[in-house]
Amino acid sequence: MNYKMTISYDGSRYFGWEHQPNTDLTIQGKIETVLCEMLGHPAEVIGAGRTDAGVHAEAMVANVHMETDMTPEEIKKYMNRYLPDDICITDFRTAADGFHSRYKAVGKTYRYTCYIGSEKPVFNGKYVYVLESIPNIEKMRQAAEYLIGEHDFASFCGNPRMKKSTVRLVDSIDIRQKGDLLILTFHGTGFLQYMVRILTGTLLEVGFGKRTPESMEALILAKDRKLAGATAPAKGLCLMKVDY
Repeated sequence: MNYKMTISYDGSRYFGWEHQPNTDLTIQGKIETVLCEMLGHPAEVIGAGRTDAGVHAEAMVANVHMETDMTPEEIKKYMNRYLPDDICITDFRTAADGFHSRYKAVGKTYRYTCYIGSEKPVFNGKYVYVLESIPNIEKMRQAAEYLIGEHDFASFCGNPRMKKSTVRLVDSIDIRQKGDLLILTFHGTGFLQYMVRILTGTLLEVGFGKRTPESMEALILAKDRKLAGATAPAKGLCLMKVDY
């Protein structure tokens, strides 16, 4: 039987989604450990993507093939009982045999949150990138217009050994201030390693006058990571939704 699950997690103390041989502090690893204890044998959990170390998710989607007499609701309750407090299964249901959380995904929404208030963010400091001043949001929006569409995003890829295509479609970048927060929301068909964080870092450099909105066009054509902005910290990034 194939099952689909939606997962919410605080990635602060984890080394990303994908399980690793030298640590048990991964999201996939924690979920597979609980399922192994429940089933009495290993089960492979397939995620819709591979969030990096320190990145959070409000609605990561995964699927797993397994046989059990437990109902989906019973499985969900069992998993949430034994998973760490910073990982929660928010939905668990049966899926079609052909459903694959990664290959069937057609879009993803990521949110990057910056803090621009005058006081220290005591209660949400783990989830925001604290800026020392307020950037020019209108300039950032102008720069974002150059990034929307289907482009070769090699300049915004954190993997220098990337052998597959770096062409991606980004169909929207929304930048807005909500009180003490500056929120950048990206939607696209898929994203390269560190891509959203590099896009954010580059847009912030535009906002702080270190580069112009118009320079985005040449940056895309250059296909050179060294020319793009800094990679924004992982803690401000959250996977919000996966489309199917």
